[in-house]
Amino acid sequence: MVEIETEIQYERLMERIEELLKVVGNDTPITDKNMVELEIISLLVAEYEEKHHPIELPTLVEMIRERMYEMNLSQKELAELLGLSPPRISEYLSGKSDPTLKVARLMHEKLDIDASILLGTS
Repeated sequence: MVEIETEIQYERLMERIEELLKVVGNDTPITDKNMVELEIISLLVAEYEEKHHPIELPTLVEMIRERMYEMNLSQKELAELLGLSPPRISEYLSGKSDPTLKVARLMHEKLDIDASILLGTS
């Protein structure tokens, strides 16, 4: 199997992806030579990135803050949404306390936070 072996190869392939993205679009047939090349290079790059440049999951605190921002919620509004006290939310946001399983389930349901983030597994 062919794979990217060096960072220089990776960089060159990323440049080629940029070039190909300028000539293919959503309506380009999958049989088009540029589309085929883009697909193959993208798979190689994805494998290399997974191995050498993994993306870490956000922390629970980061995820709660992100959802608060996206949903335009204050700490008080988040507390009301989850049926908790504002001081409890403050403890979660400062990292001083972890949610109980019941609260984690609520955060999953109401804030759509991934279970692996809530449980600290990844």
